[in-house]
Amino acid sequence: MDRRTVLRGGLAVSGGAALGVLTGGQAGAAVRAGAPGLLRADRPRLTHGVQAGDVTAREAVVWARADRPSRMLVELARRPDFRDARTVRGPVITPDTDLTGKAFLNGLPAGEELHYRVRLVDLDRRTVTSEPVEGRFRTAPRHRQDIRFVWSGDLAGQGWGINPEFGGYRIFKAMGDVDPDFFLCSGDLVYSDGPMAETVKLPDGRVWRNIVTAEKTKVAESLAEYRGQFRYNLQDVNFQAFNARVPMLYQWDDHETLNNWYPGEILDLPQYTEKRVDVLAARARRAMFEYTPVRTARSGRLYRKISYGPLLDVFMLDMRTYKSPNDDGRDPNQKDGLLGAEQTAWLKHELRNSNATWKVIANDLPIGLVVPDGTAQESSSQGDDGAPLGREREIADLLSYIKKRRVRNTVWLTADVHYTAAHYYDPSKASFSDFTPFWEFVSGPLNAGAFGPNKLDNTFGPQAKFVQAAPHANTSPLEGSQFFGEVEIDAHSADLTVHLRDLTGKSLYTTTLNPEH
Repeated sequence: MDRRTVLRGGLAVSGGAALGVLTGGQAGAAVRAGAPGLLRADRPRLTHGVQAGDVTAREAVVWARADRPSRMLVELARRPDFRDARTVRGPVITPDTDLTGKAFLNGLPAGEELHYRVRLVDLDRRTVTSEPVEGRFRTAPRHRQDIRFVWSGDLAGQGWGINPEFGGYRIFKAMGDVDPDFFLCSGDLVYSDGPMAETVKLPDGRVWRNIVTAEKTKVAESLAEYRGQFRYNLQDVNFQAFNARVPMLYQWDDHETLNNWYPGEILDLPQYTEKRVDVLAARARRAMFEYTPVRTARSGRLYRKISYGPLLDVFMLDMRTYKSPNDDGRDPNQKDGLLGAEQTAWLKHELRNSNATWKVIANDLPIGLVVPDGTAQESSSQGDDGAPLGREREIADLLSYIKKRRVRNTVWLTADVHYTAAHYYDPSKASFSDFTPFWEFVSGPLNAGAFGPNKLDNTFGPQAKFVQAAPHANTSPLEGSQFFGEVEIDAHSADLTVHLRDLTGKSLYTTTLNPEH
């Protein structure tokens, strides 16, 4: 389907049922919605803005939430005045998904900026619609084109939530000012295990003031409480404005459920009445799928590849669902522990067959940083600096495969540790050397307590080229140390430039990588 056909009526859309494009008369009746005399309370209402996600050259997901059961409509156009718009019928939104809904758009034109707006149609009075909420996204190019995106993670952690006196989640304004093609969320988009107080006294005597909802006063355990974690963050005006202009590629980490969890874990924590982590994780996973603009496979898996033209493929990993129990990380015979056999096989296959110049691997847990979980280890490294043991063996196998298959130009992007850094992995300085040199860049938090730096493990020879961390543990956003990263790929040279930026958007560190051919 060519790009001219799409907005003349060839757009394919689905939302969980058999859906289609409205005819001109149907669209006009729905949009005109003869409701000038109706009070606002008599109409459906969009409650938390709009989001787009998993945007490729031909596809996108548009998300919204209603205040009551209603039908979701999406108008899509090339022009911001919507003069050439087509209206597509999305799903009926019901309480079964906490009144959230997604429209899955297919057959889009590549490499273009598209504008959309979402309306809700009353189920009993089909001429009554909500006020529209607008958004936009740029589809991935099919040919060489400049690319810019941002990444970070960790939102509303350690008790630091939406503070109106601080300006809310200010970092989203700084990221929006970069005008990225997409936002790579590296996990911990919510902190379901982080109850909040209305006020927190800072070391210098100042007071941090949180907006607090009922769901944020305790750890999340029920499905309703997990849903409330996502609704909380979506109250922020900066986050809403950012979501409306920048599509998201989302991966989860631990705090969507609870800190450092792994499958099969049984909790010994007094604040939890439900001790089975598998039960909690299933509820968290459902809430996450309902509240993020993720296009999922029928299997419900989160790992996936997003192709963004000839210059970029993004490999979204899931290092939580297939995780082994946290231990000392010194098993000499362990074969996996973060990715699992099926995901590893998928990643190897996709990397081997990728024709993109750059292969960005989004790893929600860092490779060479030691991340303790009490006396156990949360990530792959355990700090002994020696030959690969435990989960390091899975990483070593993957890195050796990348070298053997001559997969060029891999770059790893992560968050998790609540500071920003640039690591160069050098086999000539490593205990295990059967790999091609590569970079891993760390950024975050978005709005959470800042920490670090963590110890580097020399198994894979990471060299810290830049580090900026908090002056003390659990530094508040009011004290700084909130970070995001930016990646630019030049269409002409194919060079990839990384900026590590602070809360204001100031560049703290920049490096440019030249592609190998």
